[in-house]
This record gives sequence, C-alpha cells and structure tokens, in this order.
Amino acid sequence: MAKRARTASNPFHALSPFESLSIGSWVILLIAVVSSIAAVAWPIERRQGMQLWTFARNHGDLYRRLAVDNNARAKSEGRPGLHVLTIDAPALSRRTLSGFWSQTPLADLIEVERNMMTQFVSGPVEDVGFTDLTERLAREGLDRQINPPSFMPWTSRGRIFGLPHDVHPVLLCYRADLVEQAGIDVTRIETWSDFIELLSPLIADLDGDGRPDRYLINLWYTQMGEIEPLLLQAGGGTFDENDRPLIGSPANAMVIAHVVAWSMGETRIAIDAPEFTASGNQLKLDGRVVAQIMPDWLAGIWKSDLPQLGGKIRLMPLPAWRKGGRRTSVRGGTMIGIPRSTRDFEAAWQAARHLYLSRDLAEELFRSSHIISPVKRYWNEAFYQTPDPYFRGQTTGAAYIEQAPNVPFRSSNPFHNLALTRIGDAINDLHAAAAAGEIVPVEQVTAEALMPRASALLEEAEARVLREMARNVFLRSPAADDPTHRGRR
Repeated sequence: MAKRARTASNPFHALSPFESLSIGSWVILLIAVVSSIAAVAWPIERRQGMQLWTFARNHGDLYRRLAVDNNARAKSEGRPGLHVLTIDAPALSRRTLSGFWSQTPLADLIEVERNMMTQFVSGPVEDVGFTDLTERLAREGLDRQINPPSFMPWTSRGRIFGLPHDVHPVLLCYRADLVEQAGIDVTRIETWSDFIELLSPLIADLDGDGRPDRYLINLWYTQMGEIEPLLLQAGGGTFDENDRPLIGSPANAMVIAHVVAWSMGETRIAIDAPEFTASGNQLKLDGRVVAQIMPDWLAGIWKSDLPQLGGKIRLMPLPAWRKGGRRTSVRGGTMIGIPRSTRDFEAAWQAARHLYLSRDLAEELFRSSHIISPVKRYWNEAFYQTPDPYFRGQTTGAAYIEQAPNVPFRSSNPFHNLALTRIGDAINDLHAAAAAGEIVPVEQVTAEALMPRASALLEEAEARVLREMARNVFLRSPAADDPTHRGRR
C-alpha cells in the first residue's frame, strides 16, 4: 500500500524495467526465450547432399523425377545427391539477394528467371553472387554446343553467370481453320503489312450489332509481355550489347506507334484478350482472335488450357517489320546458376551439367511444356520432328528450332526493368493523346501520324532512365554522361 501511495502521489516515479512490462510484453519475452532455447537444443539438421532452388512448380516436379536415377547413381559412387525445393519467385529473389549480401547459406544451385537476373548484377562484376562460368564454358566447349543467343540474358559486361535452360523463340499462331475457309495463303505473308493486307477480310461483326467482334491479333497497348518481343524483333528494346540505352531509338518509336494505331480508329486490327485469364481464353475460344504472338512455352500452355482449339491452329514465322527482316523474336528465359558460396563447386557444376544438358530433360521439357532445349545436338531428335495433332499435324518442334539461332539480343542490364516500365509509360501516354484527338482526329490515326509524338515520349523516357543510371557509379555508361545520347544506332 505504501508503494502504491508513493507512486500515486508522484506521477513521475521511475518504474523498474520489469514493472514497465505489460502482460503481452511478458508473453512475447517468454516466447522469445523458449524459442531461443529450442533453437539451440534442437538444431535443424541440414539435408545431406546438394540443394537446387527453383521458382517454377512444373520445373521442380520435373527435376525431382529426373533426380531419382541420378541420386541412386550418386549414392553408389559416393557423390552427393540433389534435392529440389520450389520457392515462390519473389521469395526466391529475396532469399538469394539476402544470401549474396550477408554471406548466409544458399542452395548449391539456383534457377533464375530473366527478370530476376537484372537485380543480381547491379554492382561491380567481381561482386556478382553467382560464379563466373565464362572460362569453364569455353574450356569444355559448351559455349559452342549451346545456342549462342541463349547466353545473352545471363551475361553481364562480357561475363556469363549461368547455364541457359531454354531458347524461347517466338512464332505467330493463327486460326488455320478460319484462314483456310477464307482461301488465304499465309505463305505470302512476309511483313506485318502483308499480314494486315491479306488477313483483314477476317475482321468481322459476329453478333450483328454493326461493330467488329473478331480482330486479327491479340495485342493491346497495355500488354508489355507481347510488346517487348516486337521491340526486340525490330532491333529496339531497352539496352544493346554494350549497355547503351535503346529506349529512344527509332525502332522503338516505330513499334509503339504501330501498336497504338492498331488498337483504335480505322486502323484497328487488335483485340485485348489477355493470357492466363478466363475472359481472354473465352475470346480465343469464341473465334474473336485470329492470331497470337507465341513463344514455345505458350504453345504448351495453350495445349493444356485451351484443348478446344486442337486441330484449328497452326504456326508460322513472325511477320517481319521490313522485307528481309527478322522473322522471330524471344520472350522469357531461365538459367541455373552456382552461388559463389557453394560448398563444392565441382559437384554443383557436374549436377548442373547433368540436369540441364541431358537428353532426358530436353525430351521431357518438350513433351510436357513444348519448350525446346538450347543444346544444339538434340535438335534433330525424333521428338522434335513428330507431327502435333493440336497444331493441325504440324511439326512444331522443328518450326521453333528453325528460328532458334535467330532470336534477338536480350539485355541483363540492371536498369532493364525500369527502362521497360518507362517504355510502357510512353505507350500509355501516346495512346491517351491519340484517343483524345490531340495528334490527329481519331478516325485519321495511323502509325506514321503517331511517330513524331512516339519519338518525343521515348526520348523523354530515356532521359529519365539515364538520370537514374548516372547515380550508380558501378554501372555508369558513356551514354549516362552524355545528355545528347538518345540510344539510336
């Protein structure tokens, strides 16, 4: 009572640390103490053998199947086995970056998607957390056995940091049933202009309301996943092989002007039927989309998600932007890298080789996901030459392989994702201006009319990216110090 009275009479009485804790605080403190004791008393034993982290569930399932025989042989030979763990992509990126920065344990092998890679090469090249494989690849001749363009997303400042998993060439998928019914010969299509001229009769009002419902291509000004392959095909993109920005290039301006023009007015040929959505899939099933830009992996997804289109579609080379131009592009990509902190580099290297360079993986990838291998010696295998009923009996593996050596350069520059975002902003601004009639009346919109505004918006976007680049002393390029540079070549 005396203590309470003294405290009440003196509101500034200093409480001891224990007196100041609430019941909730005591509970938290108790849990912390108990968990710390448990962590010391019952440490989690690290699984014996090597670990592989992947972000893709289908990859993980496939690798676990392939690892069964390998692990049995490894055990008999006294080598470590391989254990596969699937981790959500954002979590995998965070854990990998954290491990690189803090020197905490990581898997012996880590599978990385293209857009993740840019954050792993943002500092000095000698500080990249993945092992530099450049000399090892050359010494073992793998730089010649693997499709050369497949190394590009995993290369920074001339150094290669991973084995490529794929090629991901892009073709054009089209409704062969509709095209043949209209008597159209697609072999006459060489350019995008040819594509529009020959297929325009297929734009149709299907419900009789006086407005078209069927359009030529699934492509919208908001779909950067479909737009980036067109930028790369035209010779644009974000950065070139020397990390010089291409954001404001004439190639990019030409492409975004066409994309916006194709989505409105008298020049409209496009429809918004997003991939991986129920609404987009229904538009395809309803015959409202004639053509789709299709990397090899998307062909596998269509076979799984849209079986109703089986026997109605075929593939053809992507129309070029000009006669004699590139007839393909590329979308996506995956590699396997070896962290510099791995316990046994040689064992990890042999495991990566065995997995990624095996014929079994090449065949299983194609059969399960329609993905072609970057290993050139497998390109004549029978499983790539088999007619596919889903694609109207076409040998689609051979069709993708024909274009594999021609896929364009993909940048791994740390500012790639930012640059792509700024290009997307420019496209949105261009569309808004065109839709408001600020450039020409909407009914008079053409790609040529939009080109000057497209160039100005992209040059502004490039200037913003260059300002960001100038703040990174490790990655500053000559262009970042030259305010007159506009990424043109």
